[in-house]
Amino acid sequence: MRIEENYFIQALHTFRMPVYARWFVEYDQVDDLVSLLHSDLLKHHPFLPMGGGSNLLFVHEHYNGVLLHSAIRTVDLLSETDSEVLVKVGAGVVWDDFVARCVAQGWGGAENLSYIPGEVGASAVQNIGAYGVEVKDIIAEVETLEIATGQPRVFQNAECEYGYRSSIFKHALKGKYIVTAVTYRLQKHPLLHLDYGNLRNSLSGDHITIADVRRAVIDIRRSKLPEPDEYGSAGSFFMNPVIPVEQYEQLKVRFPDMPHYVVDEAHVKVPAGWLIDRCGWKGKEEGGAAVYEKQCLVLINKHNARPDDVVRLAEKIKRSVQETYGITINPEVNYIG
Repeated sequence: MRIEENYFIQALHTFRMPVYARWFVEYDQVDDLVSLLHSDLLKHHPFLPMGGGSNLLFVHEHYNGVLLHSAIRTVDLLSETDSEVLVKVGAGVVWDDFVARCVAQGWGGAENLSYIPGEVGASAVQNIGAYGVEVKDIIAEVETLEIATGQPRVFQNAECEYGYRSSIFKHALKGKYIVTAVTYRLQKHPLLHLDYGNLRNSLSGDHITIADVRRAVIDIRRSKLPEPDEYGSAGSFFMNPVIPVEQYEQLKVRFPDMPHYVVDEAHVKVPAGWLIDRCGWKGKEEGGAAVYEKQCLVLINKHNARPDDVVRLAEKIKRSVQETYGITINPEVNYIG
């Protein structure tokens, strides 16, 4: 177990802003986490479990608490049949490393989620999604520790209350449990999901494989998102808003080219990037922060941004979309005080 004080965490969160944490603790065993939960350090100070720091915005330059990072990086094949496998993965495994491993083994289900930053533990909390697939589609169960007691609890998929970019861990049980491992159910004869966005148009041939899908998704994401060594960012900053069909039909009269995706009979999803772009925000700057030129969903650390720069920019965008379309867009990124 590793414990650091007054730790500079610029390299540990993807916005790459200069932030210090009062303590940074990394553990590689569940028993170590249990000990930490019973320790005076966590009993007397605020703390935050974090993964790859890809969905976080520290709103101050000092976090006066304890950052907990999992280095549990085990990958275990639990069971295998002719059609599927169950794989248990430690919370500290880099998500895209796991996707690459699945594709190399011929295990389908995660390929559309390629190149999403972060770690396995966060995938189960955030219900990450891309190109018509959400991680809930392949999660079998989530192993956790209860923060108050240090006792283990396993959540079956249905207990996780998954929704669009949400889970029970973000809402009803927020701050109550820490994910230690996730078990995924993957297919040996996968059904490909190609009809979201421009994914199908990026593929050719009659015999498309999950490796082909992974390559296409990576190429698309690289064309839209800044590389970490180019600009700091948190990837997609805003969630795509889900609105009633009636509201969409009214807006469609005024904005005939407004795209949408059907959620259910009563709701559609509208791309937040389209809304932000049409409000004229592409490339606009606020202090050292900016809207990425290639994808309006992405806010970047362009010129040594400070946390306040990003917060102000996000609020201005949100207000602009609300005033123009009557639609509220909300951050996918978690603000950390």
